Amino acid sequence: MRRTRITTAALAATLLATGLAPLALTTPATAAPAKYADDFNGDGHRDYAEFSYGARHEHRGGAVKVTFGTANGPGTRVQYIGQNSPGVPDSDEVDDNFGNVRAAADFNADGYGDLAVSATGESVAGRMSQGSVTILWGSRAGLSGGTSIPARSHTSWARMGTDLAVGDFNGDGKKDLAVVAGSKAWVYRGTISRAGVAGSVTALDRNGQFEVSSLIAGNVTGDNKTDLVVIGDVLGAGTIASDAWFIKGGTSLVPGRTLRLEGVHSLGGQVERGGDGVIADFNKDGKGDIAIGTPLFSSYRGMVSIWYGAAAGPARVTRLTQNTPGIADSTEPDDSFGAGIAAGDIDGDGYRDLAIGAYGEKIGGQPYAGGVHVLYGRAGGLTTTGAQWLARSTAGIPGNLTAGDMFGAKLRLRDGNRDGKADLYVSGGVSSVRLLGSATGIRTAGATSVPDGLIDGLLP
Repeated sequence: MRRTRITTAALAATLLATGLAPLALTTPATAAPAKYADDFNGDGHRDYAEFSYGARHEHRGGAVKVTFGTANGPGTRVQYIGQNSPGVPDSDEVDDNFGNVRAAADFNADGYGDLAVSATGESVAGRMSQGSVTILWGSRAGLSGGTSIPARSHTSWARMGTDLAVGDFNGDGKKDLAVVAGSKAWVYRGTISRAGVAGSVTALDRNGQFEVSSLIAGNVTGDNKTDLVVIGDVLGAGTIASDAWFIKGGTSLVPGRTLRLEGVHSLGGQVERGGDGVIADFNKDGKGDIAIGTPLFSSYRGMVSIWYGAAAGPARVTRLTQNTPGIADSTEPDDSFGAGIAAGDIDGDGYRDLAIGAYGEKIGGQPYAGGVHVLYGRAGGLTTTGAQWLARSTAGIPGNLTAGDMFGAKLRLRDGNRDGKADLYVSGGVSSVRLLGSATGIRTAGATSVPDGLIDGLLP
């Protein structure tokens, strides 16, 4: 039989093409941490990581599908990695939901982006849905092998990894990880490497009456440490409200101000009342501003809270709804304004801009057709002057106006063509769409349809 010599690169390409986990190739891409947290193979291009069950549904409990980036955006090389992939802890089981929540960072500073993934349905030692979090390691061939993050909430239904956030919370130059588990936030600070996790773990709780649902990480105070915003439900005697809780990064994490996102109501079955958000510098003062969408506010009319950053922590607050002057339309039940939210510099002026989805908007008699508002950053902060409204009915946007399309349920802003201006990616049931950024804002000329999974794969 004739033997063919296979090079390392060819072997890696073959494994990627078949969806198998690649061998670990540990030669660093550079001597410095990865430029892009989601550049898993160290080639200088951002990659795309989305939840999947595999090319042939071979990952019963879920997996991550990586589409490797090129200079022109997503390429054709893909990889699937799950709990039945070599070197990944645990085993593949139905309902694990492995990879459903993802956050990227170069945890071991080897020049390859790594990926933290949760398996919120993972049962451990008989404890149903205790959940787990695994770091998948980047390498020249892509993600390879994994390391478990030790659990701190050993109970059924803790759903470790309900949300994840990354940053350098203590300013030591190493990437740390914040995890939601058991309705608390846990911050792992120290060293996260293939060998394991070393350092301190801090639990963030407010007397057991604050049920955490989501996390936002960013630099709010303008120092060299990442801050954290913890969003959750405030429980009272038969009542529930929603707060955002600011935690200042440092050698010791310092609890700070809270912001009420939704007022007190009778306790019901609704969850994640506070929604989610982003941190971006809308007024270009060097301090990150916090934007949080609360889509179920006022019978799902929705609201977005802008909590502006300052040296001592967030201070000034602006509330936005579809009744705010300059924002198109008006508030109506079930619009869900703020369900989708994304930040980026669309027009290249150095100020971050904000896209807000209202997927429940009824347009042209079509319920849940959905649309997107775009607001632009200025020296005074976000302004509604020149705000844009984009929907399927907007000239140039692909797809027909359709009931149930929910256009804008998910949003991302990313500079896909490297022109210094963020492009807007919008999910929709008919099709997802990419709209190009320009010096004058989002333009519909050149709008294209994109694969439905691509938006999920675009990590912040």
